[in-house]
Amino acid sequence: MPARPKPGSKADRDALRTEMLTAGATRNAIVAEMRARWGLRPREAWRQAHGWSLQQAADRINDASNGSALAALIDASQLGKWEKWPAPASRRPSLAVIALLAEVYGCVVEDLLDLEDRRHLPDTDLRVLRGTTPPQTPDRAPSPQPGRTPEPAGPELVLLTADQSASWAQWAEGSNVGDIALEQFLADVRALAGDYLIQDPMTLFMRTRRLRDRVFTLLEGHQPPRQTTNLYVAAGYLCGLLAWASSDLGQLHAADTQGRTAWLCAELAGHDGLRAWVLSTRSKIAFWDRRYRDAINHARRGATFTVPGTAGILLSCQEADAWAELGATDEAGVALTRAETAREKMAGTDEIGGIFSCGAVRHANYSSAVHLRAGQPHEALVEADGALGLLAQQSVRAVGTEAQLHLVRATALLVTGEADGAFEALLPVLGLRPEQRLDTVTCRLEQFAARVAQGSYAGSGPALEIQGAVEVYCRESAPRIALSPSPAGPAWITGHD
Repeated sequence: MPARPKPGSKADRDALRTEMLTAGATRNAIVAEMRARWGLRPREAWRQAHGWSLQQAADRINDASNGSALAALIDASQLGKWEKWPAPASRRPSLAVIALLAEVYGCVVEDLLDLEDRRHLPDTDLRVLRGTTPPQTPDRAPSPQPGRTPEPAGPELVLLTADQSASWAQWAEGSNVGDIALEQFLADVRALAGDYLIQDPMTLFMRTRRLRDRVFTLLEGHQPPRQTTNLYVAAGYLCGLLAWASSDLGQLHAADTQGRTAWLCAELAGHDGLRAWVLSTRSKIAFWDRRYRDAINHARRGATFTVPGTAGILLSCQEADAWAELGATDEAGVALTRAETAREKMAGTDEIGGIFSCGAVRHANYSSAVHLRAGQPHEALVEADGALGLLAQQSVRAVGTEAQLHLVRATALLVTGEADGAFEALLPVLGLRPEQRLDTVTCRLEQFAARVAQGSYAGSGPALEIQGAVEVYCRESAPRIALSPSPAGPAWITGHD
């Protein structure tokens, strides 16, 4: 048996309104009955007497404002606060607003104010009311035509105009988010960016998406420009994280979409640091999508923004990586030199950190990969060994970076004729848990297997063994498992926040 609706529910209000209208009752009588039964404030009672939702009423009020400045003040949330005034967390409506409500509801100003309202009205409003309240009119249908409430004149007009300005100022300084909440958002972004280095991409994707949705919802509301800017910065970094995660899950089109949205947020915020990191993210996506020229252009454009921290280092490394993939060894070398110079001249720290940072190990990972493509396996091996040594001393070890360093090391050993060492160097990568097997690492591992199949070791026992291991690895990689069509989702996601 369904539960009985609470008194004052929409069903109760609709039933009462229908019954009284059928019996010939006026709108005033319906308002009085609703107030007596459910204790509604007068402005809410008049809206309910018409059967309108807050949004429906706000739409009619905006239509009735006939394009005046008042239209900028009125939405469903604002109307609800005016209705509850003078209760806590409400907002006082100006006399101009009350007159507009009276016009739409088909009543007079006096009908929308009770004794409690008058006790809290300023003396200026009370004086205006005593001199300008329009004459009583019978219950009538709402009319969108302006002019039924005559404007005051003389000193009363000056006072009313000042009150309208004060009401607008009260609205303008209001906000749906506080500075503490904004600080927490950026702290959460930093935590997510740090966790991305060590956690699986799908879990981070889900956490980041939830936070992004909260920020987007706030941006659809009202806050001062300074807070809006901070929300755009948070939204931009969150979309950047979603772009990284989408790319590491092999969804490059979705990653590019997230990157474009992140760039829009950076532009709206006018934030050079976010611009640089978004272009770094977009360069990474373009590289793995084999759009190497786009990767170079994004990296170069990002480097034009002078920002504190390591963004300039990573952007130069990414440019070098793309040049090397194109076989442009000289250009790749010049870009690596710029990365070294950027590290020497680095000032300040990264705003977010984590995935939006380029420490010595990440820098060496790019350098070693470039040396390897440039036909310099010994230099690549030295870089990779040094970086792995540094990584062993760190408490936080980025899974993707460490895996790629092992792959560089294995490839360099293979090229220099040390096949046994190459296969041994590959074991840490093959031992990664499925949720850690990023698409970027999987692609590099497949390239290694292809090199083995085409080299002098093709068909040998070790070569066949490594090819079989790579096949199993790829079959159980993060993209295949995380994006499985199974309704329950992958087991390793269950229970994670």
